[in-house]
Parts: sequence; C-alpha cells; structure tokens
Amino acid sequence: MDIIDLFSHGFIQRALIAGSFIAILCSTLGVFLVLRRLSLIGDGLAHVAFGSVAIGLLLRVYPVYVAIPVVMLSSLGILKLIEKARLYGDAAIGIVSSLGIAIGILLASAAGGFNVDLFSYLFGNILAISNVEVVTSIILSVMLILIILLFYQELFSITFDEESAKASGVKTKTINTILVLLTSLTVVLAMRIVGIMLISALLIIPSVTALQMAKGFKITMVIASIVGVLSVILGIFISFVINLPTGATIVILNFIFFAIAFVCKNLRS
Repeated sequence: MDIIDLFSHGFIQRALIAGSFIAILCSTLGVFLVLRRLSLIGDGLAHVAFGSVAIGLLLRVYPVYVAIPVVMLSSLGILKLIEKARLYGDAAIGIVSSLGIAIGILLASAAGGFNVDLFSYLFGNILAISNVEVVTSIILSVMLILIILLFYQELFSITFDEESAKASGVKTKTINTILVLLTSLTVVLAMRIVGIMLISALLIIPSVTALQMAKGFKITMVIASIVGVLSVILGIFISFVINLPTGATIVILNFIFFAIAFVCKNLRS
C-alpha cells in the first residue's frame, strides 16, 4: 500500500487533521511550560483526566464533557495550592495528580474493572477519532492558539521573570490562570491522540527538542510545532503500516527527534 492509498482512507484523514492541530497546540504551549518548569503539569492533569473519564463512563456520559470542567477546575486547584499553600509546583501537581488517579481507580473498580473504552483513553486511539471529535479539535485548537497569540507578550514576560513582569504592570495572576486553563484544555484534547498516559510527552519533548536547536523564543515555538506535527504524521503512517500502537509510536518518534537534535548540538559545540 502506497502513501496515496493511505490518504484515501477517511480515518487516516481525520487522524492527520486532528493530530496536526493538536500537535501545534501542545508544542507551542509546551515551550512556556518547560521554561517555567511546569512541564509536569500536563502529566498531573492527565491523571485527573483519567479520573474524569472514569466518571463519564460510569455515568454513561461522553467522557470529554466530564473531563473538560473537572480538569479545568483541577488546574485552578494546582494554581491555588502554589499561591496559597506556598507549595512548590511539583508538590502541588503531585497532590492533585495522586488524587485524580486514585479516584479513577476506585471508580473503575466500582464499574466492574477496566473496559475497552477506558483503555482507549489511557493509551490513545487516534485512528478511531470521529468527525465530531475532528471538528471539536480544530475549533478548540484554533481558539487556544489565538489566545496564546493574544497574550503572547504577557506569557513571554512571566515565563522569564515573573517578578519583573508584575512590577511592570502585568496581571501575573490572571496570566497564570490563563496558562493553566489552556493546559487543562490541551490535555483533554490530546488524550485521544496519544492517550492519558503519554500526554506529557507531547507537551514536553517537541519543546525540549526545539530548545536544543533554536536560539530565539519565537523560532523555538515554530520548530517545536514542526517537530510535533512531523512526529504525529509519521507516527500515524508507521503505526498503520507496521500495526503498532499509534500513541506510543508518536512518542518514540518525538524522542528520536530529540536525540538527533541533542547529538547535533553536542557535535557543533
């Protein structure tokens, strides 16, 4: 089967379109998270997403409808723990993360154990994505990217020096709130691409790969997006041809790109 034949399949087209949009979103947002040392927030919120998916399946409600408000509220909880309880970011993420995964396990057990639907969210199933999910992914991805562009200067300021940004009049609390809410929505969107267990990789690896190659902030975001999209496109093709799990293949390709960039950087220096 050649590439043209692959493009003729509707499920491949849907996977490529949705995956590319979400890869751009994850890679762009990931640059801010990595530089702010909040990269593991994606992993923490993914565990919360697991709990919310279990709730949705238990109540027989489309899991994404449950995951969006629950994960958004959890992201605000992490922010409040950092601000009010004076915890470091990793500690706050750990608290919310462990609570989310514990609730998910309890609910899955109450529902009779792990079923096929729950596993599809845990490990991703981009090739089974529906038309509605494609449209939802495009609309939300475009909206979130526009918000990032709208608040670019503020996000840039707090990324490198939050105290100076606050002194210069930037509403840091509002911008931090926007950042964690963007992350929560991104996690919910990405869980159908690579799965709940691998979401943090899509947020982190393209960003750190770009940081190995780029010297400017904007070009870092562009390179990260290119790496993310390439890994998704190649991952879909390779997984379909060789019959491998798509989400895991995408993550492995991301790591290969990072390894190449890391080696090239060290050879140049």
